[in-house]
Amino acid sequence: MNLDSDPGVMELDSPADDPVKSSAHQNEEHDSDSMLLWVPTGKRLVSGLLGLNVVLLGAALVVGNALNPTGLKNQEPQVFMLLLMGVSVVWMLWYLLWARRQPGFCTHKDHHAGGGPVSFVVHLFAVFSLLLYVCRIGYFINTRECKPAAQVLSPFIEVLFLTLQTYLLWAHSKDCVQKHKIITRLGLMVILSADLLLWLNAVTEETIHVEMKLEKEGSLHVSSRNSSELAGFANLTFCHCRVSAACLVFRKAIEILYPFHMEYYLMAGCMIYVMWKNVGRRMSPSDHHVTHKLTLRVVYDGEIFYGLVFGSLVLMVGVIIFILYQIFVSLPHLRLTAFLIFYGYHLAIMPLMSLCSLGGMLIHRVERRASVGGHNPTRSLDVILLLAAALGQLTLAYFSLVAALAVGTEGPLGDLDLSYSILSLLELILQNIFIIKGLHRHPRLFAKKKEKQWGNFFKPKKKDADPIHEERKTDTTLLEGNTSAAAQEHDGKKPWMKRAIQEICAFLIFSNVMLWIIPAFGVHPQFENGIGKRFFGFSAWFVLVNLSQPLSVFYRMHSVGALMELLLNA
Repeated sequence: MNLDSDPGVMELDSPADDPVKSSAHQNEEHDSDSMLLWVPTGKRLVSGLLGLNVVLLGAALVVGNALNPTGLKNQEPQVFMLLLMGVSVVWMLWYLLWARRQPGFCTHKDHHAGGGPVSFVVHLFAVFSLLLYVCRIGYFINTRECKPAAQVLSPFIEVLFLTLQTYLLWAHSKDCVQKHKIITRLGLMVILSADLLLWLNAVTEETIHVEMKLEKEGSLHVSSRNSSELAGFANLTFCHCRVSAACLVFRKAIEILYPFHMEYYLMAGCMIYVMWKNVGRRMSPSDHHVTHKLTLRVVYDGEIFYGLVFGSLVLMVGVIIFILYQIFVSLPHLRLTAFLIFYGYHLAIMPLMSLCSLGGMLIHRVERRASVGGHNPTRSLDVILLLAAALGQLTLAYFSLVAALAVGTEGPLGDLDLSYSILSLLELILQNIFIIKGLHRHPRLFAKKKEKQWGNFFKPKKKDADPIHEERKTDTTLLEGNTSAAAQEHDGKKPWMKRAIQEICAFLIFSNVMLWIIPAFGVHPQFENGIGKRFFGFSAWFVLVNLSQPLSVFYRMHSVGALMELLLNA
């Protein structure tokens, strides 16, 4: 590893000048890089501290406005986010114009960043988010008399911000900038801060709407003090439409498109973070990776059949369950049926997903592909996000288990809720192991089998091994993976392993999409039913669910992107 010309910036994949030194310190440097992955060092320190302070200040304003809307009378959160988006738009215009005037300015590219599946999902969500802003503009125009000026102006600025950011990610997500590093890091960090705060603002707005909905349905029994607070929320967050069909259509469209809007900012923020980490990074010529295009060729060739069939079946049944739940839960005499079909669907699909993940892990073990070495910010971020986002569902599951041990399960719904929590734990753990192991497998090279020689047991061991000889031996073993792979092409093992991984990934993709749709579009039985609410109390349980649910929703969509990469690299 070499130091960048910019102090404190590590050239993560640059070729070493001294192979002896590189081999001697390879493991030590890799460990230190893993520990310092999330610590901004050198020139990153300034932009990292700027982002930290901006996010904390913005979070305080957003949360303060959600908890005490009458306290901030001058629309400080909206004004602060408008300022952030304005600065971001100015920086993106400068960067895009600078890049256009200097073609070929970026000679180093991170080919792992902005992969096909992730880029496709981000752009798809950007289209839905643009539709949301069109509807929001129409809605605010119809209710402009009772909306503050900052809130009416916000959609116009957000449209420009989202459009420029989507184009930036499409055209420059792989850039490893070597010039104007300081201003580039600062600009990317401001964009990342804006993405995080816009997501947090969307989450808090959704939380208030859910709480008001529960109060309206009579499912929430609160004191008169809490009722007055909810009334204050309603006055500030809702403006009744005039007698206009267009206004009602706009408001309904906003509710439908809102989940795509929330997911876009998180996924775009992840890609911006990778761009920030890649500023000043130098790539070695050997690091170029063959990129995969997201095509349907594997479907046309008949390579994937069972995964598509059973996955589509899971998706269609899930949509039917989702519609029935939305209808039944609003009818008092059918509420129990709504909960039963919700838990029944999940208790049927989660064991299948667990078995698929377990089968994929066994195939990975048998196939013995070489592991991808070296430090990769994109892969590291994928793993961290999978583990962090899974904490949402894991937290709810463990808290439900504690509540079940304390108060027991009363009736069939309590038993179903407990079974749902246990299966959630099992499915999340197995799927995370399957995805993370798959992300670290080399797409082409195979690890050569180590043949044990019995004669070696009777030979004296060398005390000091030659580091140059050891490194050459390791490199030769890895390079010989091509021969090993070619051999496996003929013995009939690799084709069925590849087919099995593709079928498993296809089924898990459909299943995770359905498990994203159900909570993202307003199905939250944990709010209205569950042993956790009885044991911890509604207020504590409501806060816990609201903190965990957005993470669970993001986990499912991020899993879809990771599984698409596994399918293409199978």
